[in-house]
Amino acid sequence: MTLTAEKEYQHIGETAGATDHDFDLVHELTRRLETLWRCDQFIANASGKPELQKFWREIKQQEQQNVKRLKELICDEVKEECF
Repeated sequence: MTLTAEKEYQHIGETAGATDHDFDLVHELTRRLETLWRCDQFIANASGKPELQKFWREIKQQEQQNVKRLKELICDEVKEECF
């Protein structure tokens, strides 16, 4: 890296709004919510394909459980004043 590039990036990451593990929880919650949001469309797209619809319904149920658990973990972190 050139001296100019090093100077340009020398302060990136000095300020963090959350610990890495809390950021990971929020990031994963976002990812799972996006998947859950799409599941109904995937089920509709598989119209006439009962096995595919069953698969997407299973994924939807799993994601609902994952979202619930992630929310619980985030609440625990907030209660512990980790955020």
